[in-house]
Amino acid sequence: MSTDLTKAAILSAAETLYAERSFGEVSLRDIVAAANVNLAAVNYHFGSKDELLAELFLSRASALNRERFAELQAAEAAGDGRAEVEAILRALAGPPLRWCLGADRQRSAAARFMTRASVETVPPIRKIVERDIGHLRRFAEALRRALPGCTEVDIYWGLHFTLAMIRQTITDSARLRRLSGDLCDLDNVDAIVERIVKLGSFALSGKNASPGRSRTGAARS
Repeated sequence: MSTDLTKAAILSAAETLYAERSFGEVSLRDIVAAANVNLAAVNYHFGSKDELLAELFLSRASALNRERFAELQAAEAAGDGRAEVEAILRALAGPPLRWCLGADRQRSAAARFMTRASVETVPPIRKIVERDIGHLRRFAEALRRALPGCTEVDIYWGLHFTLAMIRQTITDSARLRRLSGDLCDLDNVDAIVERIVKLGSFALSGKNASPGRSRTGAARS
């Protein structure tokens, strides 16, 4: 097996195992056996289990963010450089929700891995999430252009609120089903996206944004 194929086999095996079991339950020996390689190959390509997990998460997060950026760019192009608030939030929320929810989610190891990564805050993934925020700044910039009367503080709180809704919907959908007595349909992903877009738009522009306020006003209040 070539070097590239070996690395790909290790990543694929790890993702499949992590999709089924918690990060702590999966050992390097499990991954080695599933990938049909030796331990030296894992050490050569990744160095450690944590580094393997980090690279797997980064690869999936990068693919997810490429989808987000493609939708954001399309929305900005449609608005001559200034996308609508709803379109920006739809680009933010749509890809991760489509990955992790809906009828096809059980057939995708990538979706189940990313869902687990949202639930289990292990150090390798937590460090990446806390450090890599450049993609979120692009959405903040788009929102500033869409809401020139909104303060900087309100932009970031609105973005934070929307991200929290996305994560909570992915990680705690079972509780929402029970709480609502199955009134909340977790299989209709398009409807979920639109609901989050609606609530996020209100958080950003329902009460807080007004043409007469300065960007620094909320910081002083």
